Amino acid sequence: MADEQANTVLYDVSEGLATITLNRPDAMNALNTAAKVALRDALLEASADPAVRAVLLTATGRAFCVGQDLKEHVATLAATRDAGDGNALSTVREHYNPIVRAITEMPKPVVAGVNGVAAGAGFGFALAADYRVVADTASFNTSFAGIALTADSGVSWTLPRLIGQTRAADLLFFPRSISAQDALELGLVNRVVPAAELADRAAEVARTLAAGPTVAYAGLKASMAYGAGHTLAEALEKEDELQTRAGASQDHTIAVEAFLKKEKPVYLGK
Repeated sequence: MADEQANTVLYDVSEGLATITLNRPDAMNALNTAAKVALRDALLEASADPAVRAVLLTATGRAFCVGQDLKEHVATLAATRDAGDGNALSTVREHYNPIVRAITEMPKPVVAGVNGVAAGAGFGFALAADYRVVADTASFNTSFAGIALTADSGVSWTLPRLIGQTRAADLLFFPRSISAQDALELGLVNRVVPAAELADRAAEVARTLAAGPTVAYAGLKASMAYGAGHTLAEALEKEDELQTRAGASQDHTIAVEAFLKKEKPVYLGK
């Protein structure tokens, strides 16, 4: 299993950037168990590694990720039915939830470089990222209702917050392919770039973040997540807490001194 996991997800760290690449191109990066375990573990490794200051999540082939591997899922359905076990989707708790939490909770920015179709859980992983750079040939699809399932991979939380309850309901109840340009106009993605430039442009964004003030970025992630579920008064208290932490960072001192000297700051990430 270890070799299979290593092949389904590639992991590389260079100059503060961890690049995590889904690597099942012949299956359009569908998520079998090996891929889900490898992706979860790679994200957790990147989150815990102090040398990693940003993450780029991308994929090989013509798809970003089409979600659950349905061939494996059919076998799982049959096995659980024969065993009298009704929980054929324990993978949500065991894999999808930890993957989304690893993306959203790690104290460093995550960029999704979406090279092709992102559907189902693949759509959820892209939405969980902090920034989405998308090829102009890419597309998005909630997919869940199309196979008689409800939302998972955080989509019920991320999608309404990005585009509003009404539009989210439309995409969830009536799943269909959304083009990269339509996704940009809806507010689902940050940048749409020519497909031939996707790898370079997404890496450029991720490298810029990897060279930035990591403590400040962690605070921005934490404050936005906290603010989504709390009152203004509570959010103000959280901002005070996080700003105190950022103000005590070495990078803040570096930034202020560089500003006064009219120089470009070189951040340490701490």
